[in-house]
Amino acid sequence: MLLKRTLFLLIIALSPLLSLAQIPKDVPHPSNNTPLDLSDPADIIIYIALPLLAGVFVWIWLRRKKNSK
Repeated sequence: MLLKRTLFLLIIALSPLLSLAQIPKDVPHPSNNTPLDLSDPADIIIYIALPLLAGVFVWIWLRRKKNSK
C-alpha cells in the first residue's frame, strides 16, 4: 500500500515534466505558429482555392452519380 501511494505521488509530481517531454520539436506549436498570410498567392491557392475546387468537384460527381441511377 505504501509503495502504491509513493508511486502515485511520484507520478503526480513528475507529470508536468512528462508532458513537456512528449512535445515534438519539428512540428508547429502555438508559441511558434503564425497566422495565415492572405497576401501570399500560394496560401490563397492552397488554403482557399483548392478546397473550394475539391468541394465543387465532389458535388458535381455526386449529382452525376445520382442522375445516372
